[in-house]
Amino acid sequence: MNNKLDFDVCIVGSGAGAAPIAYELAKAGYSVGVLEKGLWYKESDFTKDEQLGRHNRFRSQFKDERHQLEEPDEQGGWSLDTTAQFWGGNLVGGASNFMSGYFHRLKPQDFRLISEFGPIAGANTVDWPISYADLEPYYTKVEQVVGVSGRVVDHPHLEPRSTQDYPFPPTAEHPIAAKFDLACKSLKLHPLPMARGVLSIPFNGRKSCEYSGFCGSYGCHSGAKASARAALLDQAVVGGHCEVITQAMVYRLNTDHKGLVSSVDYFDADDKRQRVTAKLFVVACYAIESARLLLNSKGEKHKKGIGNRFGQVGKNLHCCAGGTGHGVFKLDRLNDNQKRQLSLRGPFFNRALQDWYVIDDKSIASKPIKGGTLDFVFDPPAPTADTSSLKWKEGNLLWGTQLKQRIKAHFTQSKDFKFEVFCDWLTNDECYVSLAKDEKDRWGQPVANVRVGFHPHDLIVAQYLVDRGVEVMKAMGADEAWGNVFSAPTSNLVAGGCRFGDDPKTSVLDKNCRVHDCDNLYVTDGSFMPNGGSVTPTLTIYANAFRVADKIAVHLGELVADKNTADLAD
Repeated sequence: MNNKLDFDVCIVGSGAGAAPIAYELAKAGYSVGVLEKGLWYKESDFTKDEQLGRHNRFRSQFKDERHQLEEPDEQGGWSLDTTAQFWGGNLVGGASNFMSGYFHRLKPQDFRLISEFGPIAGANTVDWPISYADLEPYYTKVEQVVGVSGRVVDHPHLEPRSTQDYPFPPTAEHPIAAKFDLACKSLKLHPLPMARGVLSIPFNGRKSCEYSGFCGSYGCHSGAKASARAALLDQAVVGGHCEVITQAMVYRLNTDHKGLVSSVDYFDADDKRQRVTAKLFVVACYAIESARLLLNSKGEKHKKGIGNRFGQVGKNLHCCAGGTGHGVFKLDRLNDNQKRQLSLRGPFFNRALQDWYVIDDKSIASKPIKGGTLDFVFDPPAPTADTSSLKWKEGNLLWGTQLKQRIKAHFTQSKDFKFEVFCDWLTNDECYVSLAKDEKDRWGQPVANVRVGFHPHDLIVAQYLVDRGVEVMKAMGADEAWGNVFSAPTSNLVAGGCRFGDDPKTSVLDKNCRVHDCDNLYVTDGSFMPNGGSVTPTLTIYANAFRVADKIAVHLGELVADKNTADLAD
């Protein structure tokens, strides 16, 4: 084993929870090593090709590494299968390369669900150890440094802000947005321009959005999307203080007799074992994999894995609860101008509703309950997948003339608009990460076993919000409108597993995301989150990582001061 690299800070992972740490500490002059399992791709590698995702060029290979997935079955037990669905991005920048970039902030009540709404039987809900006010300056920093485009408008659930508006103007809007606004106002709702992690104007060497339509699920060809690589790591490596080591499959954190992390072991591109040492260590390799790494890193002081003295590592995992819906507009019922407008591809729908972020409706609950967000969007271009899905109708397989007519109608005679519902996936005892007993990856390491039990309350909230979305589509004049909720885990937007809190018996991390019983180890991806809020979590992960970067900088300064004092004493 080679042991040639030493840094002030070693970071495992390179996504939204890792890049702010590297960016800030490298800027401060500290030496930073980033270990990334995938390759470094640049804008020219992200061609507008539907088939790229099918070839798994940017994802881990199922034959090399997979997860075990346990889901509720119809007999009250659990099904068990292997899956690759949770691998969002095996490359520098991780899954942030392929996000849609819906950048809503959490709201103050998201930080205090118990205090605001009370406990729910069967849910492990807790208040956060920090407040919205603690994170607000870092939301602002993300908007300014990473780049968020949008327009702040007043609405009943607008969160407090230290700035009046976003630093970048809204991205171009599709004509459907005006139709949406009129429909919402007729329903006495408050339509919101969508805040997007997508540049509307060039910034810091990155181009603005090209409006190709290839956004969510695709890598960004212009660099406009606020991926961890394009927005932060490209800058972090310029000064020479940050080194990104690719094709580094980290499999263990080594600890010394005091229980501190002393080094990180990884397999390189040739499957040779390598070792990195550092003063401080950061794990940020996606919630499931971060829990797996800690559980696999047993030592003299960590018999059950680092941070797992009280069996909390992997617990309180959460996905994103909610649902989806559609509104279909038949073009033959519109005039030529309306047809041209609705058929336009490129600009974003760019609208959201948060009127039901708190639901006060006695028809579903006797007191106000936490609700959610509806984002109105376009699906990315996927004609092959669309065509494949059209072969089924009401459980019957279509073929011949009937299938051809349906395909033609889908692509030429109607326009489909979509909404996505986001609400809290309540943490519970049946949603967690553990180590698989019999399944190992290509490198001989136990893979993650992911059990994804959901709370029935999630479905009640999601159905309420889906029904509201269908009402909006009908008010817009959709010829067909429908929606559905889901209890299956989302393939992305997974968080929790290393919850932060003040009590080591019920959390893995302290309020600054440092492992309770390992003073030189931090976890800064979405693992820290006690709940996901009713929005996508990426903006909050970015913001918290910037916050923790400040704490780590102070920690490093103390270590340097202690060393200088010791040197003087000698």
